[in-house]
Amino acid sequence: MTLATSSCTAPSCTPPCAAAKPPLTLTARLRLHLSAWRQRHQLAKLDARALDDIGLTRSEAEAEARRGFWSAPDHWTR
Repeated sequence: MTLATSSCTAPSCTPPCAAAKPPLTLTARLRLHLSAWRQRHQLAKLDARALDDIGLTRSEAEAEARRGFWSAPDHWTR
C-alpha cells in the first residue's frame, strides 16, 4: 500500500492545502483498533499461496498477527 502525501510550499497558497485532521474521538479510535485486530486475525488465517500473493512470509504474517490491537499504523491516525 502506498500513502500519497502532498505538501504545498507555494508562496501563493495562503490556506493550508491539506487541512490538519482533528484528533480522533474515543469511538473512532476504538473502531480503528478493532479494525487493526480484525485485519491481523484474517492475515493469520491466510494460506501460503495467499501470503505469497501479497509478498509476505509465514513468519512475517505471524509476527504482524501477534501485534496488539492498540498498535495501529501511524498513517491511520493522521
